[in-house]
Amino acid sequence: MSGQRWFEETLHDDVRVAFRAEAVLHEEKSAHQHMALIRNPTFGEVLLLDEVTQVTARDEFIYHEMLAHVPLVAHGGAREVLICGGGDGGLAEEVLKHPGVERVTLVELDRAVVDFAETHFAAMNRAAFADPRLDVVVADARTFAAETERRFDVVLVDSTDPIGPGAVLFTAEFYRDLARVLNPGGVVATQNGVPFLQPSEFKMGLGNLKRVFEGATCYVIAVPTYFGGHMTLGFAGTPTPRPDPATLERRFAAADLATRYYTPEVHHAAFALPRFIRDLRDEA
Repeated sequence: MSGQRWFEETLHDDVRVAFRAEAVLHEEKSAHQHMALIRNPTFGEVLLLDEVTQVTARDEFIYHEMLAHVPLVAHGGAREVLICGGGDGGLAEEVLKHPGVERVTLVELDRAVVDFAETHFAAMNRAAFADPRLDVVVADARTFAAETERRFDVVLVDSTDPIGPGAVLFTAEFYRDLARVLNPGGVVATQNGVPFLQPSEFKMGLGNLKRVFEGATCYVIAVPTYFGGHMTLGFAGTPTPRPDPATLERRFAAADLATRYYTPEVHHAAFALPRFIRDLRDEA
């Protein structure tokens, strides 16, 4: 149709995906990145940062539930949680569903992303930003992790891809800082990309995680927005990533979580990796 606008994701050099904007709800250049929020007929509100899709209203629950609940249920007793990135608030909302969590510290580089999300993604994050347990810190997560004297039971890295401002959050130096701030028995979980389209980035990120945390691995999720097949999330730390099914069921019931994707069965199955991902993991 004449005059319609398409927003194209430019993350991959030779494969592109585009969203038709039935409305452009907001567009601005912050101090750190270009932000665009559009409404697409299929995915609802779509947030893009520097022409890379970050979150959509239609399927954000998949990514946020799995990045939150897998490490938190595996840990079984987290009270202090650190989120690096995640300025849209969706991950914080899932973490705060756990009644045992006493404080969530969300460290976001760009204050504009937080303000933007509070205004335009309230349906996704209203409960989080209203929760007194949430502490928002506007800072570089790398610097925060290197300098803070606080300690955390679970650290979640809700980063962009390893380009631009997010690249530092995939380095061994950053992961060493996370190991320093982690309490004994703690867990780190990370965004680790789509291995089918990002095999070198996957191996780089997971390889650096494995250099710092012995036995680090990954698990898979299926998010329609992040095209190219399975998306992977890294998992590192002392607890077993796959507690026995009875333990998972007991912890899930105790937390009384309202979920649409995560279940104890999905948690257990997510660590059964397709062979090509398992091979890439072992090469990392």
